[in-house]
Amino acid sequence: MREETNVLHHILADPLTGAISTPIYQTSTFVQEAPGVNQGYDYARTNNPTRKVLEETITSLEEGAAGFAFASGLAAVDAVAKLLQAGDEVIAVDDIYGGSFRLFQHIYQKFGITIKYVDTTDPENVAREISSRTRLVWLETPTNPTLKVSDIQTIADIAHGAGAWLVVDNTFASPALQKPLRHGADIVVHSATKYLAGHSDVLAGLVVVDSEELAEKIKFIQNATGGVLGPWDCWLTLRGIQTLHLRLEKQCRNAAAIAQYLTTLPSIDKVYYPGLENHKNHDVASSQQTLFGAVVSFSFKHDTVETANRFVTSTHLFKLAESLGGVKSLLCHPATMTHGSTPTDVRRAAGIQDSLVRLSCGIEHADDLIADLGQAFSLTRLSFAQKAII
Repeated sequence: MREETNVLHHILADPLTGAISTPIYQTSTFVQEAPGVNQGYDYARTNNPTRKVLEETITSLEEGAAGFAFASGLAAVDAVAKLLQAGDEVIAVDDIYGGSFRLFQHIYQKFGITIKYVDTTDPENVAREISSRTRLVWLETPTNPTLKVSDIQTIADIAHGAGAWLVVDNTFASPALQKPLRHGADIVVHSATKYLAGHSDVLAGLVVVDSEELAEKIKFIQNATGGVLGPWDCWLTLRGIQTLHLRLEKQCRNAAAIAQYLTTLPSIDKVYYPGLENHKNHDVASSQQTLFGAVVSFSFKHDTVETANRFVTSTHLFKLAESLGGVKSLLCHPATMTHGSTPTDVRRAAGIQDSLVRLSCGIEHADDLIADLGQAFSLTRLSFAQKAII
């Protein structure tokens, strides 16, 4: 059975009523027959029937052993980070999401955990830095926002050789395009806010693990710390997942067309999209992804914050906002938005230029999106031409 079919029919009708849509069990507690005797549920922080369906669905999609739902993507990242203890070390991709960077740098480092940031597009960089203290190797592939691609299988082998777990943040690809556990990862993290929910109307995070050992650890952390996803948001995420493949296929086609368009513009310095043959590790992306994703980033030859700001405030269909992955196209300026908390030198070293713009392509018609970008480029050029005259 193809995955598009399986994901729909994996979500079974409600056994109590036959409802084809998973019920929203909006309850904090459950009546027990006797102390400790219940129907599998006692308190909603520990378990909830709506959350259980979502957790089972993402487990199936990622082909893992168990899945867990959290109140946001960063809550999911935080739960995995709680596997660490003082003296442990993390090797993380240098082009890491700004929220994850903030969490590692300002929360976990003060607890005696060392974070090393490396360019994971070359596995040798990981092999060079890994040590007996390394507990987690943390990848995003593709990364946010320069869409760096890392070889999951090769890095998994390096991590396992040192006794470390490999974590892959699969937010940008989603399980519709990439399944890290197939390639040796131990843990997959999602900001389900993005492609999985897909409609910019929910905050959610998901973790999937490949073993019962890790399942027990993450379940304990989830219950002990309580950052669970509520039943209404679980239902919204489940609803989004049912159209994931349909949405993402269109979004990827739009992104590919836009990336090609951007390569023709003289004002553009670099275009970042794994589907372009000149993108570093394009061959790796081709081998571990089914499509190349729906995010495109680019930077201007006139590499200033002012250039980017003028552009991102000139579009009409692309809305200026944080986040990505929704059905409506969005754009942002990472240097001042998603990575605003990342120190300038660290950000630039990771390849995030001052003028870099990130596009999240929605399901609109590609021609309309390209026309919107075109008029924004024209306004940006006009603005700087007028300033030159003045």
